[in-house]
Amino acid sequence: MIYLKLFLGFIQVGLFSIGGGYAAIPLIQEQAVTLNSWITLDEFTDLITIAEMTPGPIAVNSATFVGIRIAGIPGALVATFACILPSVIIVSLLAALYEKFKKSSVMQNVLSGLRPAVVALIFTAGLNILILVVFKNSEFSAKNIQWLGLILFAAAFFALRKFKLNPILVMCLCGAANLAVNLLIT
Repeated sequence: MIYLKLFLGFIQVGLFSIGGGYAAIPLIQEQAVTLNSWITLDEFTDLITIAEMTPGPIAVNSATFVGIRIAGIPGALVATFACILPSVIIVSLLAALYEKFKKSSVMQNVLSGLRPAVVALIFTAGLNILILVVFKNSEFSAKNIQWLGLILFAAAFFALRKFKLNPILVMCLCGAANLAVNLLIT
């Protein structure tokens, strides 16, 4: 039964995460945390961090992680397969259609219309993660602000935008800074 639940949960992620990995984050959260309680919200935040740092798409890495956590290697295989199956089918069909109609104005209009929706999905995912980082338990009040998370976010954002630093380097530096501060506090 758990394999069927993993398959059905992650086939939805694979089917509806139009726009790439960041667009899939709210869908993964909905399936893994809200609907099925496979992982906690804190584990989800860690999952997204690890999925972002490891090679491969975020959705596939997340499916593999959740699958292995819930049902071991077979669960990882089922969740990963379910996550990529819709993409394999859809991309194969779209590639054939695109080759046939790539010069069509209708095709160009459809693609232009999808761009704002994809940006909105990515923005929503980023905002959800920011809220998880800055506010404990997503409760909006001054007493729930996690100041270190807010400072690290601002520093990382500044470093990435102003100095165009390598994102992996920025993640490592933020992780080291968080570790150092927490070691000093405890």
